[in-house]
Amino acid sequence: MSQIHSVTGGSTSSAVRKLVFSAMGIALAMVTSYIKVWEMPMGGSVTLLSMLFICLIGYWFGAKYGIITGAAYGLLQFVVDPYVLSIPQVLFDYPFAFGALGLSGFFSNRKYGLQIGYAVGVLGRFVFSTLSGAIFFAAYAPEGMNPWVYSFLYQGTYLGTEGIVTLVIISLPPVTKALNLIHRQASA
Repeated sequence: MSQIHSVTGGSTSSAVRKLVFSAMGIALAMVTSYIKVWEMPMGGSVTLLSMLFICLIGYWFGAKYGIITGAAYGLLQFVVDPYVLSIPQVLFDYPFAFGALGLSGFFSNRKYGLQIGYAVGVLGRFVFSTLSGAIFFAAYAPEGMNPWVYSFLYQGTYLGTEGIVTLVIISLPPVTKALNLIHRQASA
């Protein structure tokens, strides 16, 4: 336990609480990633708020915890449903893209910080997914279409849809109140 304290710089119980909430965030993200509202033909889908649970960890505990939790979630996604062309592609599609959701932690002390942080986290995932699509999956672009434009549109379709829907949901006063209550319990 003293190793946890020395790594986190906080109390052992605080570190354990953060670890437990991070594990729960990964579990909830994993479960909700299987509740697909809409699935794209070559990967990617609009899910039932799966990215939110990783963003919450970043928002509640800081970018470091969020990025690490997101990267761990990305690796779990890879283990469960791998798609491998090369090591760089795996890094971009899994730990980098999902780790970027943890960027939400940079906005935890701002008005509308959850909404802004969530949007930035999803934008970070979008950037890595778009890079991967344009670099590693350029052959899938329709003939005559720029692979960067194709990747931008493809990734934006499902990530943008889920992002907007989630932003609307987390902006509803009862949802905001419930998330704030959970945050207080997580930080107690």
